[in-house]
Amino acid sequence: MQKTTKLLSLSILTALIALSFSACGKDGGGDPAAANTVAATVDGRPIMSAEIERQISLQARGEQSKYSQLQMAQARLAVLDRLIQREVLFQRAEREKLLPTEDQINGAINSQKTGSGMTDEDFAKSLQSQGVTMDVLKEDAKKDLAISSLQDKYAGKISISDREVEEYYTNNRAQFINARGVALAMIVVDPADNSAAGITNSDAKNELDAKLKIDGIYQQLKGGADFATVARAKSEDPNTLTKGGDVGFATEEDLKSNGFPQDLVAKLLGAMEVGSFTDPVHFNSGRWYIFKLEEKRLQTENLTLESPGVRQQITQALVNSRKEILNTALLEVALNEAKIVNNMAASMLANPGNLGLRPAAPGSIATPAASPAASAAAASPAAAATASPKAATAAPSASPKK
Repeated sequence: MQKTTKLLSLSILTALIALSFSACGKDGGGDPAAANTVAATVDGRPIMSAEIERQISLQARGEQSKYSQLQMAQARLAVLDRLIQREVLFQRAEREKLLPTEDQINGAINSQKTGSGMTDEDFAKSLQSQGVTMDVLKEDAKKDLAISSLQDKYAGKISISDREVEEYYTNNRAQFINARGVALAMIVVDPADNSAAGITNSDAKNELDAKLKIDGIYQQLKGGADFATVARAKSEDPNTLTKGGDVGFATEEDLKSNGFPQDLVAKLLGAMEVGSFTDPVHFNSGRWYIFKLEEKRLQTENLTLESPGVRQQITQALVNSRKEILNTALLEVALNEAKIVNNMAASMLANPGNLGLRPAAPGSIATPAASPAASAAAASPAAAATASPKAATAAPSASPKK
């Protein structure tokens, strides 16, 4: 296989959702017998084709039969590559005796359950509907925690000098400006069907349901309900769901450039008091929002190295950058040391006519540029993230984020 250096930065929540839930679904439209074959082995341990098909089925929302042969081949190789990387790192963590305890595994699962805002019964039903057993969930948590411990072992040796911090500040002064703006939390109701994104908290699926739901939430907040608790239970934005709706700080320019109505911007930076929340606001995207004002900054301020938090912010950013490099190096070394047999890739080379796949479905998209491989990458925990002390910006079309 191609030993990619793409970083496996494994967050527990993302891994549990993307990998555990990807163990659901039916065979991905290929030969059922082929799904039971060994796609690859890592030091003798098999990775089954069924695992690949289930992930692709989830990512394609069950419509993978519409993909062409080229698209399906690309998606399968991309998914298998990540599964191999994950297994390689897990086995190294296992050899270094970094496996989590049963309590740590259960704690990770309980954190996911608490963050989802679901009751125990709803959580169990969600797993059942996805075809995921508790054993599968525990195995995924075990692997993710082990890999995280392995990465932390090497990251713990990182040290940042005062000189490095000062040089970074000198070369990036423009980043250290506290601009006029606000920190927000939000509750989102989206009239679209968000079940594929893991939203199960009474997901609104049309405009009428969305309007009724946001009005009900607003009345609940007016009655004294805790904003973060309601956000975890009822918001339909997966990016902020587990954080009680927190979206961080956004400048006034961020708000304007990302579709915030002018009267809402004026209200947030004007008479609205910190700790209060807005009426339901309807955006051009069709989504409904209620925003809570967490912080207000009315003046732009140039920060120095001695300003509160600046040194710590730079130090953490430099540590995170080194972590990313170390994790990439760790993966490369682990791949080089492992004995990997990629049966799927070998089968494709042996059958270039059809790449070992089913024929393309009639009317399928034929251009590989639109392949689901990119979607596969987004749904997996293989996401490299380089932290930077750069000022936060708002997410397109709806909400500010850090």
